[in-house]
Parts: sequence; structure tokens; C-alpha cells
Amino acid sequence: MENKVQENSWADALGQIHRPHDGAARIVSLVPSLTELVCDLGLAGQLVGRTGFCIHPKETLKTVPKVGGTKDVNIARLRELEPTHVIVNIDENRRECVEEIAAFVPHVIVTHPCAPEDNLAVYRLFGGVFDRRDEAGRLEEALRQALEAARAVGEGMPRERVLYLIWREPWMTVARGTYISAALAAVGWDTWPPGAEPRYPAFDLNASWLREVGRVFLSSEPYRFRAGHLAEVELATGKPTSLIDGEMVSWYGSRAVAGMRYLAALRRSLSGLE
Repeated sequence: MENKVQENSWADALGQIHRPHDGAARIVSLVPSLTELVCDLGLAGQLVGRTGFCIHPKETLKTVPKVGGTKDVNIARLRELEPTHVIVNIDENRRECVEEIAAFVPHVIVTHPCAPEDNLAVYRLFGGVFDRRDEAGRLEEALRQALEAARAVGEGMPRERVLYLIWREPWMTVARGTYISAALAAVGWDTWPPGAEPRYPAFDLNASWLREVGRVFLSSEPYRFRAGHLAEVELATGKPTSLIDGEMVSWYGSRAVAGMRYLAALRRSLSGLE
């Protein structure tokens, strides 16, 4: 969705209007992938707080104070940092927490990318609000090129149904309405089962619909699947099974550029083209 409402104003995922900040901002990011974007836009010096899950770029973030987790924000600590802007996400942060923060923070920027191309609007929003339009423009062009290349790979091969595992005990996967599913679809991998809800369904490895799956991926996050899990899942499903970098698939923001390139290369590699 285009988020530029009028000259020098942008709407966030809730339709809230944001305008360029005058002077240096005091930014707290409660979204790991968007903390990375803030830094990649050259705003690390204005980042005054982050969650414990905000780990990239590692060296840059060492001196940035933590304010708890994405779900359990330390409100008192956040208040002490006196932010002008707090960056949140509809999926990753609790609504009640965001409403509490909005009561004392001047600007709460709400994000909700549901597909890789949605990052384009996020780049423009951040670039406009924090006076980083040139940097945002370069990211926008890089993502457009990466998306075009990824889709070309997907269009050049038969579509394949995949199971993308994110958890063990219980086994959990992703629904079609998730960012992960949309990212995989760009290179021709359709997540299975095909429903949109619940967003992260639990299931048994003897589910009948598994017969329709062509390949299984074990993600590195949120559950850290390792090489030792490959034989277990392959034996249970009878499907070719591979590890996959969860950050490359699920992180939006600036990581989406590398993520699209990663998925395109992986699709080609697993198809025997690289």
C-alpha cells in the first residue's frame, strides 16, 4: 500500500500520519529487523533503545540500552530513555503494550509488512520521517531488483509445495497470510497447508495433507533447528528436508534485499542449477 499521503507526510500501518522530525530523534525500536533497518539508514546515532532480540548489527548495538523483549517491554526503562519515536509491529508487539507506550511517547510508528514488497513503503516512511530519503531510495531500488530476480527464478521453474517448520513439540508451520509464506512464494515455493488461519498452525507429522508436500524446510528461528533434526523429519515425512536461514526469510526491513537474493539462490541450488 502506498503510504505517502501528501507532501512531507506518510501514513503507517494504522493510517497514523507522520511528518519529518525536526532535529535529531530519539528512537527506540521494539522490532529486531527494523532495528537493523534503522542502522542501515544511518540512524544508529539516534537509536537510544532496543529489545534483547535486536541483535544486528552486533557491534553497533552493543552500546544501545535494552528495554526488555518484544512481548515484555520494560515500560519504566523505556520511559527513562525519553524517546521521541518508538517503532513497533502489529505481529511482534502486544497491542496493550503499544497503547501504554503511546500515552507518553510523541510518535509511535506502527508497521505491518505482510509481503516483501511492503518493505518499500516502510523504507519511504522511515526515510521521510528521519530525513534519510536518499538512503531509503537506494534500498528501494535494491529491493526492486532483488524481487525482480527472485520472481524470475520462480517463474522459470514449476511451483513446489513446501512445509516450513518453525517449532518442534508441537510441530508448527506458517499459514499463507504470513510474511514468510509470501517471501517463499516469490521464488515459487507455496507453503502447505494452504489455509490463512491460524497464522502459525500446529500439526502432527502423520497429517494426511503432508502427502501433497514436495519439500520440508527446518528454520533456524524461532526454534533453532540443527543438522541433527534433518534425519528425524525426513524419516517421518519421507520428503527431502533442508535447513533454511530463518532471518533471511522472516526478517523484513533492509534484510529483505539479502533475503530475496538468498531465496533465489537456494531455489536454484536445490533444483540443481547451481
